[in-house]
Amino acid sequence: MSQDLQAPTPCYPLFEQDEYQTMFSNKRALEEAHDEAKVREVFAWTTTQEYQDLNFKREALTVDPAKACQPLGAVLCALGFAKTLPYVHGSQGCVAYFRTYFNRHFKEPIACVSDSMTEDAAVFGGNNNMNIGLENASALYKPEIIAVSTTCMAEVIGDDLRAFIGNAQKDGFVDANMPIPYAHTPSFLGSHVTGWDNMFEGFARTFTSDAKRTYQVGSLQKLNVVTGFETYLGNYRVIRRMMDQMGVECSLLSDPSEVLDTPSDGHYRMYAGGTTQQEMIEAPNAIDTLLLQPWQLQKTKKVVQENWHQPATPLNVPIGLAATDALLMAISELTGKPIADALTLERGRLVDMMLDSHTWLHGKRFGLYGDPDFVLGMTAFLLELGAEPITVLSHNGNKRWQKAMKKMLADSPYGQESEVYVNCDLWHFRSLMFTRKPDFMIGNSYGKFIQRDTLAKGEQFEVPLIRIGFPIFDRHHLHRQTTWGYEGAMSILTQLVNAVLEQLDRETMKLGKTDYNFDLIR
Repeated sequence: MSQDLQAPTPCYPLFEQDEYQTMFSNKRALEEAHDEAKVREVFAWTTTQEYQDLNFKREALTVDPAKACQPLGAVLCALGFAKTLPYVHGSQGCVAYFRTYFNRHFKEPIACVSDSMTEDAAVFGGNNNMNIGLENASALYKPEIIAVSTTCMAEVIGDDLRAFIGNAQKDGFVDANMPIPYAHTPSFLGSHVTGWDNMFEGFARTFTSDAKRTYQVGSLQKLNVVTGFETYLGNYRVIRRMMDQMGVECSLLSDPSEVLDTPSDGHYRMYAGGTTQQEMIEAPNAIDTLLLQPWQLQKTKKVVQENWHQPATPLNVPIGLAATDALLMAISELTGKPIADALTLERGRLVDMMLDSHTWLHGKRFGLYGDPDFVLGMTAFLLELGAEPITVLSHNGNKRWQKAMKKMLADSPYGQESEVYVNCDLWHFRSLMFTRKPDFMIGNSYGKFIQRDTLAKGEQFEVPLIRIGFPIFDRHHLHRQTTWGYEGAMSILTQLVNAVLEQLDRETMKLGKTDYNFDLIR
């Protein structure tokens, strides 16, 4: 079981060697594992309608959730503000999970600290951890803002962040003038998108609740844009580009696109880019604040409408043609600026691409899963392309979202066979891939296990995965791409149609058998 240091062997061919195969066989014998025939029998049963009916009766068990926990979203929100250090009041293991999760997706180091609560803090409370943690974080990393969120442990014992932070500032553990926005983000409620929303509310409360400051909507001729939990860094850049092309001044409130995509030039940047404190302070003076993922920004919407007295003009996530049209027309109406000719040309190129690809996408059946706004946007775009989203699942979607989705699908000739699921996990989705059998599924990297299972039943049952969403762990650089605006629609369309063509090549590659359609002109 030795390796050659000059030419190390990756695990796949390495574990095929006889010595490893013998070890695996001995392990199965020691564990008294079922034989191959029994494994295949049970596997086949899990692909049936009978098993699906049982699967959907689960009440007290989640298997492979299609969501993450609140503090993860709070950390991403905090990373989008200039010189801000995310700080999690909870156990060290939780923070290691958040950092690793983002590190695997963005391939970047992630700045985030913990005050490492342990058993004694669970009994006596975490006030002392907060004092020492804020003191050390401020001294070591010298942030200008520390953004505090919580994990399960702190929430179960009822730690009061407002009191703890106030005491730490009063007793001199941290500068009394340092802004410390905070959010209670219990992991056992909501999801990562809820945590992002909660943390943004914390920033708004910290920077825009000064009773002495007078705000006047529209006194600054600019727009605010709030993205919500968004991990495609190209989306932040495309929003700025479209605003620039229209001559509209814009503040992206929470923009992590620089800190999560820093260059490799010999200089480490713990804090790069991000929304400044001044931008946040001035946000209520803007013409309006556009919420680009409204289904996940309920608290943010309340802040904008009730505290900032702005309309929060209704929009859907700008994925696809119509949603981008709606965004640009709203911007034009709010600012009086015409839609730029360059954007009109870009729109025309997207329409041309849609026509070019219509032959291959029309009637193709898709299953998709993810966060509510993402799934809504992707479904709408699939309908525009003439594709059929027959299975739509959002673990963290609610009944109102489900109702809106069903209406959108019912209004399209391509949505008549669609089914929409909320509060369902990826084990539910796995059952649906066998019983509903779409041509492709769209989702994050976890779908690869479902693709493997469908293939295990037989080549004719395989449902290939098209990786769009979060997280993407097993492919590189997709997080730098764009999914919003006309540019993002072009990118998604390219990915979809080429996945269809690649699958066609695989199916028609057998020499002298299926290669009658293995051609070069498509």
